[in-house]
Amino acid sequence: MLVILMDEQILAPEQVCQSCLLADRSGQPRWRGGQLRCGQAIRKLTQQQPDQYECVMGFRIAHIE
Repeated sequence: MLVILMDEQILAPEQVCQSCLLADRSGQPRWRGGQLRCGQAIRKLTQQQPDQYECVMGFRIAHIE
């Protein structure tokens, strides 16, 4: 599951990505093959952290299983 992390909130991608020009047709982030195609991976500080990405709009996205 992908979530968007903001200061003290966790948002569903539907709340943010629908207005992004890089989102797919359903308003979701472009997630394929375990990688976010519309952003860059952020280095983990610990192995326990989920994979995180920064999208081109500047939001931090985490992949939580």
